[in-house]
Amino acid sequence: MQSAQNFAGYAQAASPGYDEELAHVGPGTPCGEMFRRYWQPVAVAGDVGELPLGVRVLGEDLVLFRMPKGEFGLVHRQCPHRRASLEFGKCEDRGIRCAYHGWLFAPDGEILETPGEALDAKPAIEVRARTRLGAYPLHQYGGLIFAYMGPPDEMPPFPEYDATYVPDITTRNYRINYKCNWLQVLDAIMDPVHTTFLHSQISGAQFSDGMAEIGELDFFERGIQFLGSNTRRVEDHVWVRVNEIVLPNFTQAGSAFQADGTRPHYFGRSSFTRWVVPIDDTHCMSLAWANFGERGDPHKYNNKDGCELIEQGELVDRPWEERQRHPADAEAVEGMGPISEHKGENLMPTDRGVAVYRRRLRRLIRDLQEGTPPPQPQQLEGQPVRTYGQDTVLKAPMRNSEDDRKFIKRIGRQVMEMQFEVEAMDLEARDVHIIGKLKEMEAAGFQ
Repeated sequence: MQSAQNFAGYAQAASPGYDEELAHVGPGTPCGEMFRRYWQPVAVAGDVGELPLGVRVLGEDLVLFRMPKGEFGLVHRQCPHRRASLEFGKCEDRGIRCAYHGWLFAPDGEILETPGEALDAKPAIEVRARTRLGAYPLHQYGGLIFAYMGPPDEMPPFPEYDATYVPDITTRNYRINYKCNWLQVLDAIMDPVHTTFLHSQISGAQFSDGMAEIGELDFFERGIQFLGSNTRRVEDHVWVRVNEIVLPNFTQAGSAFQADGTRPHYFGRSSFTRWVVPIDDTHCMSLAWANFGERGDPHKYNNKDGCELIEQGELVDRPWEERQRHPADAEAVEGMGPISEHKGENLMPTDRGVAVYRRRLRRLIRDLQEGTPPPQPQQLEGQPVRTYGQDTVLKAPMRNSEDDRKFIKRIGRQVMEMQFEVEAMDLEARDVHIIGKLKEMEAAGFQ
């Protein structure tokens, strides 16, 4: 029989609790209000056909519809007449018509028709004047449909990202659902060590063998943009891989399969351009496009299965035993429970990126509660947001005169700081300059 003296189960049986301030996203919650000050993707445009599509975002039940001429609308699910669901509505040239009594609504929620009531009848006139169906403004971008769900008089300009301007890139939209709180999924992007263990040593090389090494970690905070770099040695090469978050929920990373650290690769861009969107407190979705080309991922992954591998390292629909033997991101984050018990965590120095971005997120939430609107992503007014999710692989053999860990960490920091210095450049000139400078650094031996 085992001695019970050192077993701590009984003392830890009670739930330590979770961080409600960051986890709750419904209407009126502090984090939910912060999210509503940013444009959020709600669906892949190609998923919306001739029939209305029910969607749930930030704890709200909504209906997304496409009119015959192609315009989209996003409205509250329940008709304001008798609360019938507009998921069963009919899409018409001017809007969506409720199936129950035929009321017709414009994309902005205006009541256009109240059939069965005379147009000049006082009740019909009054209801059209005082009542609107809840609706949100939309914007199509990168094959996704974005909604602004905040106060109308605070709607910010829609932010574009430099990812849409990378030449010779083919994109494919995807949506992946997660059965857990949004923060658990977003945390992984600022957790470079999980790639070494979950995606390499535990489950086998889900991406490439070179990721099995922990490498030298560095973190950069630039306004509401957070970058986590992991610089690894792979034989005679140094591989600088960068993951990023732009608050509240935009993410990019290096490629999943294009770079493996064994050959030079100069400012290769992200495998995906992705938003982790809360569905409600216990569900979220990745809405994204995957990037294919020499500076993205190989074209052979441009299919449904390829997007799932890029997103989380394994296919989504797998037998339970396979998920246990080869867990990927879904198993890691959903295994924490519907909402992870954050108060039971023990964060370590390698979790610095997670701790720093959560702290900044909390500041945004509290500032908004005190009346200060959260900052928007643009670094340069009217310009696409500059991003840094990437892989850079440089030929850099070990030196006898310098500790190799210090050497590769210095290379990683040089790569990042050189890019920060030219952030204001025109996008095309910026890319040319960065790639040229990386080759110069490599040729000069990183003096």
